[in-house]
Amino acid sequence: MGSKAEAIRQRIIDKADELFYQHGYENTSFSDIAKVVNISRGNFYYHFKSKDDILNEVIKVRLQSIHDMFHEWEQSTPDIRQRVHHFIDLMTHNQHNIQQYGCPVGTLCSELSKINHVMHNDAAQIFAFFREWLITQFSKLGREEDAENLAMHLLTRTQGLAAMMSTFTDDKFYLVEIRALKDWLDSL
Repeated sequence: MGSKAEAIRQRIIDKADELFYQHGYENTSFSDIAKVVNISRGNFYYHFKSKDDILNEVIKVRLQSIHDMFHEWEQSTPDIRQRVHHFIDLMTHNQHNIQQYGCPVGTLCSELSKINHVMHNDAAQIFAFFREWLITQFSKLGREEDAENLAMHLLTRTQGLAAMMSTFTDDKFYLVEIRALKDWLDSL
């Protein structure tokens, strides 16, 4: 594929990612994506044969993006506890979107699970990646024995917070809970 075709393909993936997040995988059609990308349906099929092909690429892009973000934190933030603070801060940085649409990972995994989609386990790998990264961070903080429990606790709290934020959209509650998560982390 030439650079123009690669650019179109990437635009399709990026826009599909947005639409899957904002409207759900099931509620997003090929036509919806083609319309946003502004290409004909025939041209669309040149790049992707099915919506599942696009979903597969969206999951890969999300995983790569998270991998790159964690790698950047590890390079730029020598303080391990601060790296985990960065993870918690994702909730604040994405507050508006979370209030409107929920957690991008949680909502995708939940939807794919409900429809028993073949790629549910692929999407769940994003959470598995979060878990493994957090286990590593907690282990480096000297909590090897309970690192997995701490990682799962943090993931559970952030997912619960995302669900409550998209339900109640209460900024004050949200900030209190973020502060409580950071206080919990600092108390370890």
